[in-house]
Amino acid sequence: MEDSRLKPALDYFDSKGWTPFPFQIDTWKDFLDGKSGLLNAPTGSGKTFALWFPVLLEYIAQYPDSWQKPRENGIQIIWVTPLRALAQDIQLAMEEVCQVLGLPWKVAVRNGDTDTKTRAAMKRRPPECLITTPETLHILISQKDHRELFQSLKAVIVDEWHELVGNKRGVQVQLALEYIQAICPTVFRRWAISATIGNLKDAAQTLLGKNLPIHIVKAKIEKEIVIHSVFPEEIEKYPWAGHLGIRMLDQVIEIIEKGKTVLLFTNTRSQTEIWYQKILEVRPDWAGWIAMHHGSLDMSVRSWVENALHEGLLKLVVCTSSLDLGVDFRPVDRVIQVGSPKGVSRFVQRAGRAGHKPGLPSEIFFVPTHALELIEAAALRNAIESQEMEHQFTPELPYDVLIQFLVTLAVGEGFEPDFIFPLVKRTSSFSQLNDQEIQWIMDFITKGGASLGNYEDFLKVNLDEDGKYRVKSKKIAMKHRLSMGTIVSDVSLKVKFKNGSFLGTVEEYFISKMKIGDRFFFAGRSLELLQVKGMDVFVKVSEKKTTNVVSWMGARMSLSSMLSHKIREIFRDYNQGIYESIEVQKILPLLDLQRKLSIVPDEHTFLIESLQTRDGFHLFFYPFEGRMMHELMSALVAYRISQSFPVTLNMAMNDYGFEILSDSYLDIEELLEEDLFSLQNIEQDILHCVNESEMSRRKFREIASIAGLVFQGYPGKPTSFKHIQANSSLLFQVFEQYDPENLLLKQARQEALTQQMEQEMFVKALRKLNELKIEIKRPSQFTPFSFPIMVDRLNRTNISSESVEDKITKILAQMEMD
Repeated sequence: MEDSRLKPALDYFDSKGWTPFPFQIDTWKDFLDGKSGLLNAPTGSGKTFALWFPVLLEYIAQYPDSWQKPRENGIQIIWVTPLRALAQDIQLAMEEVCQVLGLPWKVAVRNGDTDTKTRAAMKRRPPECLITTPETLHILISQKDHRELFQSLKAVIVDEWHELVGNKRGVQVQLALEYIQAICPTVFRRWAISATIGNLKDAAQTLLGKNLPIHIVKAKIEKEIVIHSVFPEEIEKYPWAGHLGIRMLDQVIEIIEKGKTVLLFTNTRSQTEIWYQKILEVRPDWAGWIAMHHGSLDMSVRSWVENALHEGLLKLVVCTSSLDLGVDFRPVDRVIQVGSPKGVSRFVQRAGRAGHKPGLPSEIFFVPTHALELIEAAALRNAIESQEMEHQFTPELPYDVLIQFLVTLAVGEGFEPDFIFPLVKRTSSFSQLNDQEIQWIMDFITKGGASLGNYEDFLKVNLDEDGKYRVKSKKIAMKHRLSMGTIVSDVSLKVKFKNGSFLGTVEEYFISKMKIGDRFFFAGRSLELLQVKGMDVFVKVSEKKTTNVVSWMGARMSLSSMLSHKIREIFRDYNQGIYESIEVQKILPLLDLQRKLSIVPDEHTFLIESLQTRDGFHLFFYPFEGRMMHELMSALVAYRISQSFPVTLNMAMNDYGFEILSDSYLDIEELLEEDLFSLQNIEQDILHCVNESEMSRRKFREIASIAGLVFQGYPGKPTSFKHIQANSSLLFQVFEQYDPENLLLKQARQEALTQQMEQEMFVKALRKLNELKIEIKRPSQFTPFSFPIMVDRLNRTNISSESVEDKITKILAQMEMD
């Protein structure tokens, strides 16, 4: 029997000639029955409608005779999205439904771009639906009258949960959900939408906390992803490393020509600028049909690109992850991925931008930047066919986010510890928070902890007469509101023309290396530096071309453990004479050469190569644990070698392995007998490496900013990067010397070990290595596996007047491929 509650939604779908999917109907019913949960469905399958309609249906059922009459309902639903770029698209889709139904609801966007006048209007008459970000949701909580704002709330929906669950922005969402639930007088539901995630139950638990049962609605829709790998004409002559895929430009141009509207994804903002420049050089007639989209471009430029895509005015957009998520670009019919995205979920998300409608296949072209990336293409194909995705785990005990949240509450109406900490412990991230840590945090925000008590700026929160903790200082409250959030980036300078026109932002460190008159390529133009004044960089368009492309300091993406596992499976099949995928068949000459010079390791083998060149003595290790893990692993190995005898070592790493280079002979058998990868004293050795490599200091700068110890600056007058760095370094030294038990210090070290490692502990990786059969090989020359790692070292330590590309060409010329 048809559920009468669903009739308005079914009528809407019928008017469009659509039929709702079973998962949409299931979600409508579950919501109306008062359930909370996680919706898992592929990109482009109608996830937004699955959770927008039940809110409307509930309201219509509540007012069966008068739901079309305007009334002041207050906020009924908060829709949280990780990207501002998503908000406008979601708003338009929601408003269109209301218009067709005849429901006089207001849908509004509130984020960092919302002007003061609009905010004030929202406060006077709140919209029924508020679309916002995790950061802005906390800003609402910091308002003194926020209880009144939330009193009518029926639900919070979190979009793209897979983008939030594994980071501190997701922790912000957890804290906000538990707090709003605790103060909300109405029947309150929480739902999240996720497209690509492996551990759905963990993700649902993180969303729902300890008090709500796990509930998952999974769409039984198979989204076909068609992968076309783009192959170089001669794989033997295609670069093994050190390139950006530009040699495939002609083939990429041909793919673009055959498409109507194309998204070309790169992995970095610099790569986006370079590809945009190179494509226009070959096809100047595409000027006006091609655009660029990345996070450092002016917001108005990005909005124009998004709207132009909607209207089908653009042939091509070269972009980064800024267009990864669920904006519905209907005209896009194909996607190009330049270089390995290093993760299955990210690749599926980008592929989903093409054919972004139910029932349509997603077509994606994989363009390798070097030959070995074709193995990663084969691994991606294998993982997608077997429907295996990466797992995402929430951060454990991020004290900096909790400190920020408590000060947020204290800036607002204040908080009582007996009320707030039980609900904090209901979150997944803080379920293990103990009384000792709670006491430390309270001492820290009220007294500055053990080392900052003499400094007024750190005595933020006071106990009031009514038993609530509040921020009394207007200056501290203002600084806190300006600093709220968990994304900490390097200080950015605004790039402007002399007339004041704004182009976008570049990081301070990039401009600091330039002098007046130097040229650089940014926002699709060759620019000449005229003047740096305050936080503004004034430029003019230069007629002369330049190869100096703006670069950013963001860390390179690290290979996921899922993709690493799939690569090892491919190597196992290769050793057994099985070459199923077209990519592996194309890469056979390189794999054959690797096997001829050394071996191709599988999931049971730990390969170590020892080699001498005029540069010195090389040891190459191949754990296949991803770049971030190898950075720490190489530091540990180098530290342990240096403890045995005095030696100068140089390190390099990529996603497959790492290199230790020495000017004196290293006997690998002897080193292994000294238990180079032993678990004994591992904690002390790791902490020593973390301190030595400055990893924990880098993490502490972020933690100090989130916890409110370092102020980032006022609007238009940000504090310089050097000043922030100096302040955080000073605090780090103070805590090390006078407050060694400081929880933020402990957190910095922990994050340095686990950040971007998918929460797989370093010890687990070492234990796995110790279970593998060690194969030591002594090749006569660099192998296809060692060569890219060596190139990484050239890129980082090159002080020669000879370019890296010249060096690579020379070395390759000396190596014959038989």
